[in-house]
Amino acid sequence: MNHRQSITDIAQPSSKAGADRVLFVLATLARHGHPINARDLAQKTALAQSTLYRQIALLKQWGFVAEIDGKYAPGPVGLQLAMGFDQASHLVHEAKLPMARLAAESGESVGLIVAVKDQAVCLEMVESQHSLRCSFEKGRGIPLLDGASAKSLLAFMPGSAARQIVTDLLGAKPRRQTQLFAELEQIRERGFVVTEGEVDPGVWGISAPLFRQPGKAAGTLTLMAPATRAHQKTQQLIDATLATARVISARLQDF
Repeated sequence: MNHRQSITDIAQPSSKAGADRVLFVLATLARHGHPINARDLAQKTALAQSTLYRQIALLKQWGFVAEIDGKYAPGPVGLQLAMGFDQASHLVHEAKLPMARLAAESGESVGLIVAVKDQAVCLEMVESQHSLRCSFEKGRGIPLLDGASAKSLLAFMPGSAARQIVTDLLGAKPRRQTQLFAELEQIRERGFVVTEGEVDPGVWGISAPLFRQPGKAAGTLTLMAPATRAHQKTQQLIDATLATARVISARLQDF
């Protein structure tokens, strides 16, 4: 199936949907492939020039569009988005096979989790084959506070970013902030984190960071299981997860 979409295939925005219009202009610019002047862009979008200029002004303000010699093209934020997409796609590609092996060997669910602003978001999940299993829905986000995944991500991101997130989420709870910062320091020293019941009751999890470069974490690998089952093979699950995280990190660094 051909998934490519031409400019004419893009749905025209409704007259009342401001967000639709601005995204339509951005999508048209992206698909055009090279800088375009306002007259041609107005023809492609079928928007009045006054409306088009308002959308462009907003996109320029946020860095999504740049003006070059009177022509418009995707701006620096668009490049950042593209780089982020490429990095996320590469991360999933390199992690999938080792994750599948870990899930098969351990019998438990394995997730690939990344930080998106103040959320821990699941990029990929390999489900356990047990009828009683724990999993993290792909695309789901939870606050970067509790649970093995969130704490691993916080512990191994740049300190200034972690402090900002914790301060934003726990601004009214200074004692909790202090406790969490101390715990994150212990996690960094240990190299991984194990939690139980912090997000969902009865769920045990181990998370280990994945490094794109030495000291620069790209995400975290999390194995999760019902606590009753995990208690029977705790060290085995920890060792297997750490070994898999090392394999994925090596694959990322070979890229």
